[in-house]
Amino acid sequence: MAVVAGVLLALTFISTEHFRAFGGVPDAGTLARMRASPHFVDGKFQDDEPTSVMSAGSAWASFKHWAFGREMRVPSCPLPLVTDAAVRLGTASASGLRVTWLGHSTTLIEIDGATILTDPVWGERASPSRWVGPRRFHPPPLALADLPHLDAVLISHEHYDHLDMGTVRALAARGVPFHVPLGIGGHLRAWGVPAAQIVEHDWWESATLPAGLRLVSTPSRHFNGRGFPGRVGSLWTSWSLVGPRHRLFFSGDTGRTDAFRQIALREGPFDVALLEIGQYDPSWGDIHLGPLGALDAQAALHAKVLLPIHWATFNLGFHAWSEPAETLVRQAALRAASVATPRLGEPVDFTVPLPSTPAWWRALPPIAAACP
Repeated sequence: MAVVAGVLLALTFISTEHFRAFGGVPDAGTLARMRASPHFVDGKFQDDEPTSVMSAGSAWASFKHWAFGREMRVPSCPLPLVTDAAVRLGTASASGLRVTWLGHSTTLIEIDGATILTDPVWGERASPSRWVGPRRFHPPPLALADLPHLDAVLISHEHYDHLDMGTVRALAARGVPFHVPLGIGGHLRAWGVPAAQIVEHDWWESATLPAGLRLVSTPSRHFNGRGFPGRVGSLWTSWSLVGPRHRLFFSGDTGRTDAFRQIALREGPFDVALLEIGQYDPSWGDIHLGPLGALDAQAALHAKVLLPIHWATFNLGFHAWSEPAETLVRQAALRAASVATPRLGEPVDFTVPLPSTPAWWRALPPIAAACP
């Protein structure tokens, strides 16, 4: 047993770049800010509402679902990608608000003259390991080298499907500033990001970019977890982007929360809300929205358009890979809610009327043998 444990430890050491992918720890100044936060209680960050990640009963039910569920959790065929985004982005947005969904929660946002990248993950796996963990359904539709000038990178929380060491390192070399929740700066510093490029936020703290866009760290309902047991975990956040002409909300990961109405009052109403719909389960209702929760959040936020994120890239849940999007568009039609469902890599300019974005996932055949 000791030999097996030693081999596993050695393999983990190698595949995580000497454990570096697990991240770092907050410095003394940040740790003092964390402890002073009203959301830091009994040595850790907590949601403002009672939140359960998973009970023992639901954990067992989830395990059975994971082991014996028959859903098609991985696409049958390669997903259709729009690969000329770099060319399209060379032309200015007609409306001043354009969003390009690059997979999962990675989006490129052009708003009132500023360009923002959210939760960038170009890595092959949502994992600290290069060898083990959920693997991408599709390659990134836009290469890191083809990204335009960035005014900021926003991170919502420290989970591996939102914070990728290799991607962070590549972006840091461009000199771009990272705006992150309290505590995540420790990870970035451990990966070589200069302190001058890191801005850490508690909820409701903000920063204004030279273009006049205000970045506001707004509450979310989730949890943290990265690295080794005993490490002080970082905060999680949503982001409100408030410009001279447009307003956009980015959910990160969150469950239903009364904070949406407060966010709408303080920073809304929003032209578009980027809301997570996938990798959800009824037993995770406190920490993930799912499609119905996303529609409720859109209404609470007073968002004109919902653009779904957090789906179609990694298999992290138990539902069929396309079920969240299918449920979303069907329920949105019943509610007369405005939803945009672009293909991966397809820039959407939020002009009036909204450009048509068809349910592209319906074109994929049910079995791999029928792939074109």
